[in-house]
Amino acid sequence: MIDRSIATQILELIRTEGLMAGAHLPAQMLADRLRVSRSPVNEALALLHEKGVLTREKNRGFFVAKPVIESLSDVVDELGLEQTDIVTSVYFQIADDRLKGALPDEFSEQMIRNRYGLTSAQLTSVLTRISQEGWAERKPGYGWQFSPMLTTPDSLLKSYRLRLALEPAALLEPGYRLEKKVLERCRDVEKHLLAGGIETDTADQLHERGVRFHESLVEASGNSFFIDTIRRVNRVRRLLSYRSMQHRERYVEHAKQHLEVLELLEREKNEEASEAMRQHLLHTLDALTRISEILEP
Repeated sequence: MIDRSIATQILELIRTEGLMAGAHLPAQMLADRLRVSRSPVNEALALLHEKGVLTREKNRGFFVAKPVIESLSDVVDELGLEQTDIVTSVYFQIADDRLKGALPDEFSEQMIRNRYGLTSAQLTSVLTRISQEGWAERKPGYGWQFSPMLTTPDSLLKSYRLRLALEPAALLEPGYRLEKKVLERCRDVEKHLLAGGIETDTADQLHERGVRFHESLVEASGNSFFIDTIRRVNRVRRLLSYRSMQHRERYVEHAKQHLEVLELLEREKNEEASEAMRQHLLHTLDALTRISEILEP
């Protein structure tokens, strides 16, 4: 079964980066950007090729057939890529059940298949996504186990305190350089959120957009230790991030703060941008503390 969310994310990348007809879309680059393996990326590329969004050249790969100009939701509807498949819905149900304490630390594939009424292909897709995101892994020999990390409100707060130490420092690295096209892509995303995306985007989309903003800014530091750390912590905080999205009103202020950081970086005022990032993460910590009851099992 093709994970249509990957195809949607590829469409969003084409749109936000303003990729024109003929732009190459290497599968490995997309897999790195979307933090998935190449297999679902190749399936999504083939699907978009069938839909006429991409062209394919033998031994060269996939290329943009035409730019994506309309709103993402309109394109998704037009191509029939709505996020209603059972794999996505069961993924979120497993996440919620895990946070509620309804699933044991260790489990078998058969238990998950029976509990959620999955086919073999659906089971493989769900478990592949969960393992790629780092909150469960296959045990040596037989069975699976959930990661003990980030299933309590306190662990989410600790992840933000780590980011509070890391992200402002990344903006002060020697040779820090945020490319203009990356800055503009980040700015477009925040404007989209303020224009209504906060209410209409899925939890998946909201999480990924926040992750891409913060990772893009850290990646511009060129410091591989910072970059690896932020990617790791973002993978394992995903579960509680989804739960916190029950209170979306705080995202309006978050988006405004993101735009402020971008403006300062554009003017090369990195020290001020670093302080603005520190204040932004402190604001988020405070907001999460106040909604900690919805993060409880």
